[in-house]
Amino acid sequence: MTDLALMAWVSALIELSKLHWMLGGGRRWSPGRKLKLLFAGYNGTRNTGSDLRVEEMLRQVRRLLGEENIELSVMTQNFARTRGYFGTARQVRLPDVYPPFLSREVPRHDGVVACEGSMFKSKFANALTTMMIGSLGIAAAQNKLSVGYGAEAGTMDAPLARMCRRYCRQSLIITRNEESRAVLSRLGVPTELGTDTAWTFEPLGPDYAEKVLREAGWDMRQPVLVLCPINPFWWPVKPSLAKLLARTLFGAYKDSQYRTIYFHTWGARQRAAYERSLAAWANAVGQFRRQRAVFPVIIAMERLDRAAARALSERLGGVPVFTSDDYDMYQLVSLLRAGHLMVSSRYHGIVTSMPALVASAGVTMDERIRNLMHERGHQHLLLEVDDPELEPKLLAVLETLWNERESLREGIGRTVVRNLKLMARMGLYFQNHLQQHYPDFPVRSGILSWEDYLPPLSPTLRQLVENYESRLESCIEPAT
Repeated sequence: MTDLALMAWVSALIELSKLHWMLGGGRRWSPGRKLKLLFAGYNGTRNTGSDLRVEEMLRQVRRLLGEENIELSVMTQNFARTRGYFGTARQVRLPDVYPPFLSREVPRHDGVVACEGSMFKSKFANALTTMMIGSLGIAAAQNKLSVGYGAEAGTMDAPLARMCRRYCRQSLIITRNEESRAVLSRLGVPTELGTDTAWTFEPLGPDYAEKVLREAGWDMRQPVLVLCPINPFWWPVKPSLAKLLARTLFGAYKDSQYRTIYFHTWGARQRAAYERSLAAWANAVGQFRRQRAVFPVIIAMERLDRAAARALSERLGGVPVFTSDDYDMYQLVSLLRAGHLMVSSRYHGIVTSMPALVASAGVTMDERIRNLMHERGHQHLLLEVDDPELEPKLLAVLETLWNERESLREGIGRTVVRNLKLMARMGLYFQNHLQQHYPDFPVRSGILSWEDYLPPLSPTLRQLVENYESRLESCIEPAT
């Protein structure tokens, strides 16, 4: 019921914004003024993937539009946890109870770029998708730029799907796979095909990771096995005033409180599934270690992964753990790329390791890793979190990574370059959509290559383009 109330509240604010605009309220961008864009996302929780996605969006938009022409703002839930991120963009605090914030903040801008990866799905939290729809909907209601960038769409509860259908029809959603396009097309939402925006991210160099790993006990002879576990069984998060009251008065629901009024789905059934999953990971990795000389490390890509990371470490005899609480995104991705083998339940753990050609497998709870492994042609490296045979299958996958790690590099390298070109195409879609809304906005002219639609590429990525571009089955140039 709290989810429904939140949807109703945000829907009402979108309608009021539209009425206010129709009655002459607000103002539209005009030449001579900087274009003000608000990036709406899930930042400030030390979710490494969410933060670096937005970092790269900002770099790409600055390259496309010219920093002298724009003024960028980014939502954050905690200023301390995004300190040093996002360059010159202004950071604005997104409160837990966010509808009044949206109705106040979105109209101050000339457009919204929604930047959460899991943008349209009920798997994690209806409240998050409601916030995305609200941000896009208020901007569209005032005839402003309204773009979802690098979005994923999956199963949505019926009321949320209806809300998406009603308020995102005037937005442009650039998805990161065809499956998401199909979901949104059924709702009448305009889409284009793009990708994730993490592909251009460049972390600290290998010297940093080598130093940290050596301090953790690595002798530089053993291959590094990177593990990125999560608790996949305590989703979705839902707001609950009743649970908040019980928590405040009686101390109940301590283990399941996410933050303020939001609580994980957590009970005896979920706890048992989680324990079985941890046991499967620990037993498979433990047996693999007895057969192969590897140096395992565990990386918690989000603060929420700390408990799973430490529990797995304890079951493995105390292997090193690196968490996003203690390491920023530049440091953490450097550690990921120092790996030789990887098993991850975090999508961005896999994506950000791929430019280093790390041989990776996924243990997935939803369609994100599944879609990526299919794109790579590595379906045999895909496992499901709730598979009753997870332990033997994970051991078999670890052996496959060991035996095929060199041959896997081909599919990984080609996929990185293909997605760089898709990200370039996204930039052109974004630029064209902007011109439709604001024809007088100055854009670059002349002959441009596909790389001109991306942030400046690192030497690592340039080398991958040189090595793998000619091997792509089809050349993906930006659409004109």
